[in-house]
Amino acid sequence: MTEDPMLRVYVDAKPVDAPKSATVLEAIEIADPSLASSVREGDSIVTDSRGLPISSDTPLHGGAIFRVIPVRKGSS
Repeated sequence: MTEDPMLRVYVDAKPVDAPKSATVLEAIEIADPSLASSVREGDSIVTDSRGLPISSDTPLHGGAIFRVIPVRKGSS
């Protein structure tokens, strides 16, 4: 059995080495477990390098840049 090759991605400007088979959320978990928890709980969303929302279950690709930003809560 061979080990899964690693990819370098960036989460909030922090370089992260994650398995090639990992998802965006798994890379965030490696970078900062509290950020990953915030995404799971719906308090934050993930955006790509262009600032567009991206699903946390998206497969990784090398060099990807992700930002975790708070969800804007509407006023009642």
